[in-house]
Amino acid sequence: MSMKMKMEEQENLSLIPPTATLEIDKDLTLLPRIKLNLTVHPSTPSSSITNQIDEWKTKRALLDFLQTSHSLPFPLPEEDLQFKRFNKDLKKRKREDPVVYGTLHIWDLSFLSEKNENDVVKWRNGLVEKLNGVELNLQGVRFRLEVDVPECDDFDGMKKNWEEFYAFRDVNRSSRREPDTIVVSGVPSRWFAETRVSSKPSMLVTHTIFSKFGKIRNLNVAEDDSGKDANEDSVDLVSGLYCKIVVQFEKYRDFHDALRVLSGRSLQKQGSRLKADYVVTWDKDEFFRNSRNQTQEKNNAISTTASDHYRSEAPRRQVYNSRHSPDKVRSRRFRGEK
Repeated sequence: MSMKMKMEEQENLSLIPPTATLEIDKDLTLLPRIKLNLTVHPSTPSSSITNQIDEWKTKRALLDFLQTSHSLPFPLPEEDLQFKRFNKDLKKRKREDPVVYGTLHIWDLSFLSEKNENDVVKWRNGLVEKLNGVELNLQGVRFRLEVDVPECDDFDGMKKNWEEFYAFRDVNRSSRREPDTIVVSGVPSRWFAETRVSSKPSMLVTHTIFSKFGKIRNLNVAEDDSGKDANEDSVDLVSGLYCKIVVQFEKYRDFHDALRVLSGRSLQKQGSRLKADYVVTWDKDEFFRNSRNQTQEKNNAISTTASDHYRSEAPRRQVYNSRHSPDKVRSRRFRGEK
């Protein structure tokens, strides 16, 4: 089993090994794992697919390959390899379209526990190279397996992206800019809610959890149901109820270490069987800066609209008053006047 560490005991998050289990608090734990995205295509684009591909047969074919090729140091549990068919009419699919997609999880990283971060990444990339391009014979038809690492699990790749992004933007700037905000989506809302109060994510609870990674400058929590599939194994979650969390740290180092620790891990809550595969990345859209700008623009628009309204209303009031000015009111004659 992997090493267990408590967040509150770690003074330097950069020293946490990539294979260590990290307890954020008594309820939430970050589980290390290696995750690979799998996509199955026909070996040749000209192949004609007349029947839906059986996901179970696809799983069995890949499990057999993993065992016979000794790609892993141990047999992979069946539940750690999942496939789903693309819900697309066979008559409408293009010849080059994939037919099945899935994920492969490796939760037991004890065989890598003595390795440093570079060695773990090297082993993972080696597994990708070994599996990518493998041919599978399914129902008499040959298919090709494509394998890649999720972008959110490639910390070095994300770091390279933000360094290039800011290097390009800082060409005409005298001071260097660095990112400070992470975006975490696809986490169960109830795990960030106030117990026995609401099922919606709480700003207070979320702040308490993420402040363990560093001092927070800004925080935003919102529901996130964008394309998230319901987890069939979950018995304590409402289907599709996930949240998106945006955290801006005061220091670049806290941002850097938080993203590094969150990358390549899944979240689990005590008492739940679900291991949440959230998506974490750096914020290149400058969420909080744009939010302030939008708020300012909205306020300016309201002010402009209000002033236009008053300007347009003023002549009306003047016209209205002019119709009732004393100079133009006819004198009234009362009974009894001669």
